[in-house]
Amino acid sequence: MTDAMHQVARQLGVPVNDARLIRLTNNAVFALPSAGLVIRITRSHQLHDRVHKVVRLAQWFAQIDAPTIRLAPDIAQPVQVGNLLASVWRYVPSAPQEPTVENLGTVLREFHALGAPPFPLAAWDPVRDARLRISDAEALSDSHRALLLGWCNRLAPQVAALNRRSGEQQLIHGDAHVGNLLCQPIGHVVLCDFDATCIGPWQADLAAVAVGEARFGRTAAHSVLAAAYGYDVTTDPDWPLLRDARELKMIAAAVPLLASSAGIAAEFDTRLRSIVEDDQHARWTPYAQLSH
Repeated sequence: MTDAMHQVARQLGVPVNDARLIRLTNNAVFALPSAGLVIRITRSHQLHDRVHKVVRLAQWFAQIDAPTIRLAPDIAQPVQVGNLLASVWRYVPSAPQEPTVENLGTVLREFHALGAPPFPLAAWDPVRDARLRISDAEALSDSHRALLLGWCNRLAPQVAALNRRSGEQQLIHGDAHVGNLLCQPIGHVVLCDFDATCIGPWQADLAAVAVGEARFGRTAAHSVLAAAYGYDVTTDPDWPLLRDARELKMIAAAVPLLASSAGIAAEFDTRLRSIVEDDQHARWTPYAQLSH
């Protein structure tokens, strides 16, 4: 990934003297502060379609002044490096104040009010996303593969039914948590990471914080989000399904990375065991803390 980042930087003619890795999960994300850029490289070939989708969404977001991060200007995107695809974004320097869950609730209300984009966008389908990752997993054991596919098969018709009940097309971020917020120096908070952005039930965007609080032990986060957004998703009739779908996403996200990180592999086992044992009180560790 570092080699690929250097190749992108050479194509763009920008310095890499202060380049640093800031995230390594399904994407390798590098900050290049001197160049004022962030380079985001997709690690799985199965997810290349997402890069094209994200670029198109970002171009639309800029046109309508959405509360989102912006692509770097004057660069033909996505950028291809060998068999990898990258997108290039404006670098946002660290702000004195970190984004909060309250910021997330406010930004999500604005994001949901944007309506559907003027081009086709896939329906919310966490099961399809999980299956893509499972198919791209060389280090997944047969027993774990069977367990995850069984979970997908059980959940798929429920997700399809919820999409049908949702009625009007609604833009959703798809992975709405504080880690996908950026606070600009002027204090304006924006969303980033649109890999999972799609059309679906807006309640799905409120599930990440509630599930994250339960699994990562973050107290009071969900109540703050509910107050800022104006809705408590845990009271929704579809909450059990929304939680199940979110937990599948949180576990399947690591599947393509099992061979590259012993820490992620151990956390994957912990998470999957808690699902098998129906242990809703088991505590998880964010993959991002383990991927280095």
